[in-house]
Amino acid sequence: MLDRLFPINRPLSPGHYWHFKVVEAFLVAWAIHYIWDWGVYSARLADVVLPLGLAVYIDVSMFFGTGFMIFNAMLTTVLLLVALFTRIRAVPYAIATLLFHMQYVIRFSQGEIPHSMNMVGMGILSLAIAAVTFRRDMAKQAAYGFGLILFFFGLGYFTAGISKMVATGFSWVNGEHLQLWIAEKGIDALSKFGYWSPNWVQSLALDHTWIATIILTFGMMSEFAGPMFWSERLRPLIAMAAIGMHIGITLSMGIRFDAYLMQIILIGFAWHRPIGWVVARVGALRVPGEPSVQGNA
Repeated sequence: MLDRLFPINRPLSPGHYWHFKVVEAFLVAWAIHYIWDWGVYSARLADVVLPLGLAVYIDVSMFFGTGFMIFNAMLTTVLLLVALFTRIRAVPYAIATLLFHMQYVIRFSQGEIPHSMNMVGMGILSLAIAAVTFRRDMAKQAAYGFGLILFFFGLGYFTAGISKMVATGFSWVNGEHLQLWIAEKGIDALSKFGYWSPNWVQSLALDHTWIATIILTFGMMSEFAGPMFWSERLRPLIAMAAIGMHIGITLSMGIRFDAYLMQIILIGFAWHRPIGWVVARVGALRVPGEPSVQGNA
């Protein structure tokens, strides 16, 4: 399985290569979006409530009110664009990964930790590892980097399932838990807007505990099936399950995973085949100077 997940010793087709480049551009675009969003938000920061990552070792409050996060966003943007559009990749991606993490721990030092952008961060880390490992071989960077992205996706979902088992055990799928969480979201909506009207999924879950249990069971099973991302044959199945799970979370809990869903769609299906078909007919899209990139699919 490792040889198929990281096909660095086999010729990489143009379809696979340009599929990777699309995923890479997606990750860079979302990383730039996030770092600027966090940078603008930094004007509201005053105290460190919950230190994360590097913030455990560095007092990030020293950066509050200094303009550091805006400067950091500018520098990280330049590094990411240099790495994306040139062959100078290892150092820019490595530094950008560190600065992206710093921006994250400063922004989310306030006690609330979302995870909707974690896979974008892990994707940038994957690009950095691949660029440092295979500095002079773009094809191997593509094969290894794409494999790392898939690996972290599978590992992330699987460990999410494990964490639920550690915290609650098999009783996590009890539908009463989902009913409680939906009710809590309803209270939040009432306090914010003065009214709350549950949608059809929320109504079904609230009215029928067994339906709520099925929803949670499907979610946990999808997470434990995360390693299916490592199999090219099984990947579309887990991708569809993960997409269904996240849509279910959005409908039942009102929590959106826009970047997650788009990233799953990009990596979960065999886009290298239509991309390879296009590349075969547009000579300008072939990878210049890469003899190890061969074939059309």
